[in-house]
Amino acid sequence: MKAIQIVEPSVMKVIEMADPQMGDEEVLLRMEYVGFCGSDLNTYRGANPMVKMPVVPGHEVGASIVRVGKNVPASLTPGMTVTVNPYTNCGKCASCRNDRVNACQNNETLGVQRWGAMREYLCLPWTKIIPVGSLSSRTSALIEPMSVGFHAVNRAQVTDIDVVMVIGCGMVGMGAVVRAAQRGAIVIAADIDDEKLALAREMGAKYTVNTMSDDVQVCLQEITDGFGPDVVIEAVGSPVTYRMAVDEVAFTGRVVCIGYAKSEVSFQTKYFVQKELDIRGSRNAQPSDFRAVIRYLEKGTCPVDRLISNEVKPEEASAAMQQWAENPGKVFRILVNFR
Repeated sequence: MKAIQIVEPSVMKVIEMADPQMGDEEVLLRMEYVGFCGSDLNTYRGANPMVKMPVVPGHEVGASIVRVGKNVPASLTPGMTVTVNPYTNCGKCASCRNDRVNACQNNETLGVQRWGAMREYLCLPWTKIIPVGSLSSRTSALIEPMSVGFHAVNRAQVTDIDVVMVIGCGMVGMGAVVRAAQRGAIVIAADIDDEKLALAREMGAKYTVNTMSDDVQVCLQEITDGFGPDVVIEAVGSPVTYRMAVDEVAFTGRVVCIGYAKSEVSFQTKYFVQKELDIRGSRNAQPSDFRAVIRYLEKGTCPVDRLISNEVKPEEASAAMQQWAENPGKVFRILVNFR
């Protein structure tokens, strides 16, 4: 079968792999659309320390069921459109013991710690298969990244009395914008790209701030009557935005960090104490977050086509990734069409 492999930094090619062998507890999937995400871009750049090359990337999936193992529940049937939960959980670590399997200490995400979904066929345990109802496989490839943003809003315990700032309006950040708006919060979207900010307004943000051209602190103080946002969700992963989150959040506010910073971050730690901040990590997503995203997408209000920056065939993936690496701020998602 055909697969896409990142061989070494800046080198991607199409390879042939053996067809997967399905077990009794597994489901054989035909990949239809698989998304490239920020972690794949970092892998391509050689900046993902969790990846050992060569690797098959990809964990944002829209697929159809081909066959099911003999011990798979009858609710999963051939022809069904599905997405996947791309994370593993060991069942033994502290996270698993505390029912937070998304943060499993021994997690292996598809395309990161193990070879991923950028291939024609994939076998996974039936417990990792998520039916998507009436959604298309193309739309289903957006579920996983949006679910990460939904989970961050849960971690922040957002309510309808909060002002929430989301830093970074990629797919994950857009998920946070949508979910915070659904909770009734006033949402401030922050990014360096005006096109992304305009789309964030359509998806629920009441205010936008361009962190390159606007005075961020002045804007936030005006919007919040001098208090600062109750919640800041950091969805970029840079030292600048990590510090911005701590500096700008209100006293007694909550900071939730999704992005991995690629270098050390220096903080004014006095703010941790003076502001009595809650600073929380947010990793991956829970099954309930996937279900919430599916319900949101089923409403048909999400501008799916505008969230897909490019759609390519496997043979075109290398050129598309190179273009993304050269201009990362202009891309939401690149989908690879395996149909």
